[in-house]
Amino acid sequence: MNQMRRIICGLLTLVCCMATAQTKTTVTVDKIWDNGTHAAFTSIIKYRGRYYCSFREGYSHIFDEKGLAEGKVRILESRNGRKWQSVACFGSEGIDLRDPKLSVTPDGRLMVTIGGSVYRDRKHVKSVPMVCFSRDGRNYTDPQPIEISPEARTTHDWVWRVTWHEGVGYGVSYSSQKKDTLTLLRTSDGIRYDLVKEMPIGGFPNETTLRFLPDGRMMQMVRRDGADRQGYWAVSRPPYTDWQWKPMGIQIGGQDFVMLDETRLIMATRTYFTPGHCKTALFKGTPEGNWDEVYVLPSNGDTSYPGLLVEGDQVWVSYYASTAQPGKAAIYLAKLPIALFQ
Repeated sequence: MNQMRRIICGLLTLVCCMATAQTKTTVTVDKIWDNGTHAAFTSIIKYRGRYYCSFREGYSHIFDEKGLAEGKVRILESRNGRKWQSVACFGSEGIDLRDPKLSVTPDGRLMVTIGGSVYRDRKHVKSVPMVCFSRDGRNYTDPQPIEISPEARTTHDWVWRVTWHEGVGYGVSYSSQKKDTLTLLRTSDGIRYDLVKEMPIGGFPNETTLRFLPDGRMMQMVRRDGADRQGYWAVSRPPYTDWQWKPMGIQIGGQDFVMLDETRLIMATRTYFTPGHCKTALFKGTPEGNWDEVYVLPSNGDTSYPGLLVEGDQVWVSYYASTAQPGKAAIYLAKLPIALFQ
């Protein structure tokens, strides 16, 4: 009898372990927004106990059926990460609002950093980086232009993402008027930005994500669309004026990355390994800038611009991908176990 109990207990333990292992490796992907438009360029954040996902919404990737570029910012809210509802949608006449990126200011406001592109006769004539704020996640101030100090300003600036550290917001601006140079900026209020460092690295650097290590070092991940097209990785200690650059060995686009701890990083980006069939994929990495692909998300065609959020023992990834309707795209939310990135 005792031997039978031991066998049964052993079998139950094995079943539980198998169930636990299966739970830990389950990946879910849900479509959270699709209203027949081109919805793209996401960001995700947890704010005041709720989840928010922002993205651009328009007729197509740029122009509407009249040849105008006037994309709007839409923001979704969720209490539990499963059911989502639209709580805000706003635009600016004559300006294509793009890539709305979410962050939380030191005084507790939800901030949306937005690229503003102005077109005339389908030609890009200037960029107006913009910002707006909310204290409840639902009601937002009108988008207003970001003010960049004169020594760093051009007519085509784009402050792509802002990351806050010890009360200061840092962002990298890029401009078609300075094709081989990035500009590191700092702000205390999210509106006015001062020059920290001009960074000439070549290869048309553009979209840049910044994160910080616990010891205060800043990490920088840069998309490059010229030369060899490799993404660039760099790390610097305060005051962030001396950078050590290295190629990442892969082409990236619309990228985001977050820290799991001081030695482990997770990146999500567009990948180009299959010619003509871009995908959105996740990588694990280190502060030294070494990366290994871990998982390819269900994606096709016009895709990428993920947002990352570490939530409990999961990594949440917002991203967009083309739908069956030509020229249109929907917003998806993937949830992956952190165990995949060990």
